[in-house]
Amino acid sequence: MDILRLLSLAESKTLEFKRKLSSPKPVLRTLVAFANTAGGTLIIGKSDDGEIVGVDDVLAEEERLASLIADSIAPVMMPEIEAITVEDKTLLLVRVAHWPGPFYLKEMGLVDGVYVRLGSTNRKADAAMLAEMERFRSNHSFDQLPCAEAGEEALDDALIRRWFETIGKEMRTSDLESMEILVPHGSRKVVSNGGMILFGREEVRNRYFPDANVSCALFHGATKSRFLDRKNFGGGIFGALEEVPKFIARNTRLAAKIENIRRQDIPEYSVVAVREVLINALAHADYGVTGMRLFVSIFSDRLEIQNPGMLPFGMTLEDFKSGISRVRNRVIAQVLHRLEIMERWGSGYERIREACREGGYPEPEWQEMGMCTRVIFRPHPDVAANEPANEPVNERQRWFMEQLQRGGQVKAEDIVSQWQVSLATAKRDIASLREKELIEFIWAAKTGSYRLKKSGKNR
Repeated sequence: MDILRLLSLAESKTLEFKRKLSSPKPVLRTLVAFANTAGGTLIIGKSDDGEIVGVDDVLAEEERLASLIADSIAPVMMPEIEAITVEDKTLLLVRVAHWPGPFYLKEMGLVDGVYVRLGSTNRKADAAMLAEMERFRSNHSFDQLPCAEAGEEALDDALIRRWFETIGKEMRTSDLESMEILVPHGSRKVVSNGGMILFGREEVRNRYFPDANVSCALFHGATKSRFLDRKNFGGGIFGALEEVPKFIARNTRLAAKIENIRRQDIPEYSVVAVREVLINALAHADYGVTGMRLFVSIFSDRLEIQNPGMLPFGMTLEDFKSGISRVRNRVIAQVLHRLEIMERWGSGYERIREACREGGYPEPEWQEMGMCTRVIFRPHPDVAANEPANEPVNERQRWFMEQLQRGGQVKAEDIVSQWQVSLATAKRDIASLREKELIEFIWAAKTGSYRLKKSGKNR
C-alpha cells in the first residue's frame, strides 16, 4: 500500500482520517459504515488540516482500538490494524473489508446502530436500506420480490409481444416464469417487482411504482434556475429507451464538419455513450427508494444522467471502471440482456469510453452523490467551439433551425404546416430568431431564404 498516496487523497467513500482515538464513537461508526458499504481504510494520526500528528504510545492505542472493536461492534469484526511510520510519526492504519452484515454498534442495537458510507460521511441506515442489506445477504434483489396483489392480468401483453418480437421470440407463461417476471406467491403466480417495472400496464405500474419514470429537462445556462423545456416520460423503462434519446436529440446541438466534400454532422454528445449510460441507469436504479426518479438534465455546458441509488453494496467506482459487475436488479438486467439491449456484464464502462474516444468526445465523469449516481457528459470540442448553447427558444423555433441546419429552405408557412399554428405565430417565431441573431435572411425579399448565422445557436 502506498501510504504517501493515501495521505494525499481527500476523504471519500473508502477513506477517512482521524487525529486521535480520544473520541472512539466516531471511529467505531466509520468502521461499521465501511464494513456495511464497500470496505475502507481509516488512518489515525492525521488532523483535519492535513497535518500528520502521529499516535502516542502506538502499541497501547492499537490494543485499545482492538478491544473497542471487539466490545462495541457486532457481528465480530476483524479488521487489519497496523502501525506505519511517516515523517518520523507513527500512524495507525485500520483496513476494513466489506462483508454481508449488517454490522452495528451494540449499545444502539440492530435497528438504530447500523451505519453506511455515503460519500465521505456516515449515515444511519433507514428501514429501506436495512431491507436492501438483508436482500444482499440472502442473495436476492428487490425486483425479484412479488408484487403481491398483481396477478398476470396486470401485465401489458402487447408490450411484451412487441419487444420479444424484436429478437424473434414468442413469449409463453413458462418463459415469463423462467425470467422471474411471474413469481410464486402463496398458492398463485403474481408479477414480480421487476416484471411490474418492465411490463406492467401503465395504470397498474403507476400505482405500485409511480417514480419508475424518467424526468427530462433543458435548462437555460449552466444552472437549474430557468427551464426551457421539460417532460416526464411515464412509459416505464421501454418508454424511456424510446423517448429520452429523442428529447436529447431535440434539445442538443450539431456541428457540421466537411471532409472530402462530404458533410458530417457531429452530435453535441456521443449518441452511443449516452444511450449506454441511460440503459445502465435504468437497469441499476434503486426502485425501492420512494420519492426519487431518474433525471436527464441538459445544460449549456453539460448533460447529466442521474439515477436513484448508491452503488450496490461492496462496489466502488473503481470496481465499476475495472469491469467488476454487481447487478442490483436481476430481473430487469436479465430481460434487457435477453432482448439484446444490454451486452455482457461489466463491459458497459469500457464501451462508453471507447465510443467517446472514437468520436473525439471528452470521457464522462462518474459521481456518487449520496443516494444517487450521476454521469456528466461534456460537449464535443467542435460543437462547444462553434455552437453557443441554450438560447431560450421554443420547440417550433428549434425545429425551424434544425431544418436550416440540414440545408432546408423553410419559411413561416412550413411552421404552420408542421405545428398547426397561425401564420402570425409562425412569423413571430421567425422574427424572434432574427432578433436574437440566430438566423438571417439573404438575397431578395421574394426569392431569398433564411440561414443560420455563423455565430448563431443550433437550438
